[in-house]
Amino acid sequence: MATQVTKRKFDVVIVGAGGSGMRASLQLARAGLNVAVLSKVFPTRSHTVAAQGGIGASLGNMNDDNWHYHFYDTVKGSDWLGDQDAIEFMCREAPKVVYDLEHMGMPFDRNPDGTIYQRPFGGHTANYGEKAVERACAAADRTGHAMLHTLYQQNVAAKTSFFVEWMALDLIRDAEGDVVGVTALEMETGDVHILQAKTTLLATGGAGRIFAASTNAFINTGDGLGMAARAGIPLEDMEFWQFHPTGVHGAGVLLTEGCRGEGAILLNSNGERFMERYAPTLKDLAPRDFVSRSMDQEIKEGRGCGPNKDHVLLKLDHLGAETIMKRLPSVFEIGHNFANVDITKEPIPVVPTIHYQMGGIPTNINGQVVVQNGDVHNQVINGLYAVGECSCVSVHGANRLGTNSLLDLLVFGRAAGNHIVDFAKKSKEHKELPKDAADRTLARLSRLDNASSGEYAQDVANDIRASMQQHAGVFRTQKSMDEGVVKVAELRKRVGSINLKDKSKVFNTARIEALEVDNLIEAAQATIVSAAARHESRGAHTVDDYADSAEFPNGRNDKEWHKHTLWYSEGNRLSYKPVQMKPLTVDSVPLKVRTF
Repeated sequence: MATQVTKRKFDVVIVGAGGSGMRASLQLARAGLNVAVLSKVFPTRSHTVAAQGGIGASLGNMNDDNWHYHFYDTVKGSDWLGDQDAIEFMCREAPKVVYDLEHMGMPFDRNPDGTIYQRPFGGHTANYGEKAVERACAAADRTGHAMLHTLYQQNVAAKTSFFVEWMALDLIRDAEGDVVGVTALEMETGDVHILQAKTTLLATGGAGRIFAASTNAFINTGDGLGMAARAGIPLEDMEFWQFHPTGVHGAGVLLTEGCRGEGAILLNSNGERFMERYAPTLKDLAPRDFVSRSMDQEIKEGRGCGPNKDHVLLKLDHLGAETIMKRLPSVFEIGHNFANVDITKEPIPVVPTIHYQMGGIPTNINGQVVVQNGDVHNQVINGLYAVGECSCVSVHGANRLGTNSLLDLLVFGRAAGNHIVDFAKKSKEHKELPKDAADRTLARLSRLDNASSGEYAQDVANDIRASMQQHAGVFRTQKSMDEGVVKVAELRKRVGSINLKDKSKVFNTARIEALEVDNLIEAAQATIVSAAARHESRGAHTVDDYADSAEFPNGRNDKEWHKHTLWYSEGNRLSYKPVQMKPLTVDSVPLKVRTF
């Protein structure tokens, strides 16, 4: 196929039209910049739409709360791997970004006095861990849906240009290493375009589809991570993947933590509320890594439910049909559609399911992508930003608190937007495109077009998913992770020999899927290599070999492993950088053992 590469120029190109991409594009479009937002799917189909529970912000509408408590909870939730400067920034900005959305018309649930309704959520406490507090600002159990539609409408009003059903393929870096745009495929025609930009922002979401069982949409293939890795940018803390405690057994569909926030409880086969044993204070509302491990422990010890004793039950019927229909209407529908259960009458089978990546492309609090250079740990890459789940600021560390993901999108999407606007005032010209701007992309496409034999993309993708599920699950062992490293390295060879049976150009979904596998393998290898190298248990990375001991409570080894992992695709190598323990204005939260 002879490829005609057309070039277009923009002030900013944003890859991804979910919550973070659209929050950033809104700041930019309102400032009068020429913005292109690329999305594989229609913007309101982005995966932010699936977020259910709420946005964490210490509004204090229901009970006494402030950002200091939110800050402490987030640091503790992260198992002290979160950077405290970024966490402080996020928690302080939280009320402001929620009120911003309220002023845009987002339909939050209301209290009788008209303030935004807030529900309790996992790991949210008052007075530094003393008791649960209502911090999750919710629109029933469709908060992400309400937020995404609100942001889309505002972007339409601000005249943002959306390129719908376009897939970004590679970053373009010049001789100085600055990012000057992206190459992208227009699905409808199969044509390749160069989109030249003064600034490129990656907002591509997570890579949950590297696992077989996931709450993530099929589009979540880690495209931004793949683009960054191929361009020589490291991926940070990719060993940390959150298992959401309540995925529907057998289907993987998410049931929000808002269920437990509203008072639902987890039961084992004896009908016992087992979380009281593991977390006497917070019970079912302990952080997610903790609840997932407890559920897995119950199943391991033979107290699982069902004929195969392979799940536990989430009981909601005691909340009453009225509360369920008002606060959890989508969960009611999911029960019918995916579990054949009426949750107003009987419990629903649940099992921990891959949900969220804590790691990603390393950035600072302005959203600028940063890399290591000698002793400098955070050197900015000019022209490149990343926000949302694909980035790692690190506010989530080794385990994210519920509702901090929507907050992360809003705070850092807005911050990146503001930072880019300031930069745009200073930069009048585009940098020159290098001569070989589209070469890597064209080589990838022509390899697919010229292959006469090889495997079907989905067969390779499914083997990646099965390997990751087996070797990087809720409970990990050193032996299993080491085997996984070898398996994934073998799979990478197979990725290089994928064959397309259908070579047509117009809306060829097989070609898109084959290109996505290039991104899946980067995310998968980053995860398994980083995980096998981390010889401790911390947050969501729980390894049987590194169990609770007097020297290392909960298996956490702060002496050797209190640091961020950086994985480089080139050479498949690792390096490390320190955790930022110093907040912006307050005292540091010192390391201590996590109990709930």
